[in-house]
Amino acid sequence: MVESLTAAQLQERLRDGSDVQLIDTRTATKFEAGHVPGAENIPYPELAERIADIEWGEEIVLVCERGESSLQAARILESYEGIDEGTLVANLEDGYEGWDGDLETA
Repeated sequence: MVESLTAAQLQERLRDGSDVQLIDTRTATKFEAGHVPGAENIPYPELAERIADIEWGEEIVLVCERGESSLQAARILESYEGIDEGTLVANLEDGYEGWDGDLETA
């Protein structure tokens, strides 16, 4: 089951040095304007075609504007046979709009 993380929980994981793989499912334009530090941009419409080409980590958090399309993306990812059973697949609750931490720009 896809887990849900608050912005505070994600910030704590990042501060603690957890090896979190952040996937931002917003458009490239929105991603370039600002994103959670360390995130990789894979727009939601491209996820299904790129899923087999990515080396997935043990802890994956998906982010979108409000936490809705990234939840769908997390469900797709969780059902992918290339994801190990013990892998954490999580959605950032409230998405990018709920993020109050530092930002990176492209």
